[in-house]
Amino acid sequence: MTIHISSSLYTSGPWYNSRDSWNARKFSPKSTTAMPLKITQLGAAVREKTSTLTSRLPAIVATTLSASLLVTGSVVAARWLGWLQGPELAAYDHYMRRRPVAPLDDRLLVVGVDETDIQTRQEFPIRDRTLADVLTALVANDPLAIGVDIARDIPQGDGRAELASVMAKNEQIISGCQMSGGDNPGVPPAPGAPPERTAFADFPKDPDGIVRRSILVSVPGPSEVPLPVQHLCNDTNPENQMVSLHFSMALAYLSSQGIEATAGEDGEIQLGQATLHRLGQQAAGYRRTQAYDYQVLMNYQGAEKTIRVVSLSDVLKGAVKPDWIRGKVVLIGYTSAVAKDLLATPFSAAGDGGDLMPGVEIHAQGTSQLISAALGERPLMWYWPWSVEVLWILGWAIAGGAIAYTNHRIWLFIVLEQALLVGLYLICFVAFIEGGWLPLIPAVFAVLGSAFGVALLSRADEGGYTQAIYEQMREKVKGMVQPKIEIDQAKREREVSEITDSGYFQDLVSRAKTIREQRKQSLSKSTLEFEKTDGSPE
Repeated sequence: MTIHISSSLYTSGPWYNSRDSWNARKFSPKSTTAMPLKITQLGAAVREKTSTLTSRLPAIVATTLSASLLVTGSVVAARWLGWLQGPELAAYDHYMRRRPVAPLDDRLLVVGVDETDIQTRQEFPIRDRTLADVLTALVANDPLAIGVDIARDIPQGDGRAELASVMAKNEQIISGCQMSGGDNPGVPPAPGAPPERTAFADFPKDPDGIVRRSILVSVPGPSEVPLPVQHLCNDTNPENQMVSLHFSMALAYLSSQGIEATAGEDGEIQLGQATLHRLGQQAAGYRRTQAYDYQVLMNYQGAEKTIRVVSLSDVLKGAVKPDWIRGKVVLIGYTSAVAKDLLATPFSAAGDGGDLMPGVEIHAQGTSQLISAALGERPLMWYWPWSVEVLWILGWAIAGGAIAYTNHRIWLFIVLEQALLVGLYLICFVAFIEGGWLPLIPAVFAVLGSAFGVALLSRADEGGYTQAIYEQMREKVKGMVQPKIEIDQAKREREVSEITDSGYFQDLVSRAKTIREQRKQSLSKSTLEFEKTDGSPE
């Protein structure tokens, strides 16, 4: 069946009349001129607005830039004086606790003398014979190096001769000692350890007691108390350049890989693919570090499970897999709290005494970071030069000020400033994961301070005072002398009157009033043109 549709449906009936009427209205001569008129008026309004914005551009730039520079200068000054060191170190700890934990480094093994060992053997400190036995058991499994982080300046029980013999004849063993300085006369190495296999086990502590740095090379300092015995670790001769225990362990491992430490042109140590940048007095968030020796920042792998730890009893019973020892770096020391060798780290809840880390494990972490950096596996901690950090702070101050100037709705202002701070936090966090310590806290103060300052200055700009001052300074930059205000209470009222009656003040008020009226007239004109456009007949 074929359906025929008559063409009269398109030329008759209500549909045709309605469409024809609509088309006539839409394309009438009167309405064809309305659209170009609207576009012309809109273009004029846009040009007017652009002209106004261009005329105000110097004031806008002056407002944002002046506030940003002022805030940046204040933040940099406070940082230089050390007022921000505490918050910046807290930010360092915060990021260290929250970044991903590094995988287990099976190149190292820690033999810990824990509470169970002490209670089971009824030994504290452990006897010389016990230490000699555990060292002998470790040597039998052919490790690359053994670091002893146990003080042995005083004989403990029997076996002193056996311990001295083991220390002397095994070249893999390096004995730790404590350097002299202040009220500490120093602690000598274990008996039998030659000078070339002696290393200091000291760690520098920050004012809050947290270990965030490690010493690589140093010289014992002068002791304020009489020296009971002269030894290598209290010899203050400048030529007595000693190496730390964890640096010695790292050098022993890297030497087996054909990597040796060399001195760079700038005097810094080059270790494989890594340059060990020396920490200065003013570095990153630190001010007055007192780092007169060769120090670097600690790049911790994590709070736990990054270094394999076994007990002394396990080694003596032969319960440790030989592969965990053979060809590895082994460190032995106390992990029990009774030994008082637990130190606060960034993982210690801001140094309140919780989650302390044994010193021998910190040595293992320091050894691991140096090996990983030398092999190009994991970077050392780095930071920018002072000048770059100042530009970083200024950039964030300008960003915070720009948001404050361009957003007058309070809710939008708050949302955008919070988004900016979140972005700052994430940028610093990503950089920290890669070993970069960027100035987070100074940048936060710069964003907030600049936003507040620009908000105040923009109020003055809305009243015309910013632009009036700009024009007046441009015209009268030569010879303009502002009245001096003395602090004398009796003259204050008279001087205020002089200022308000001065030509400078009257000219400023007049200029501000003129600028406000010009802006008001421009806004009224634009509004009127749009109202005429919207009210045009169709």
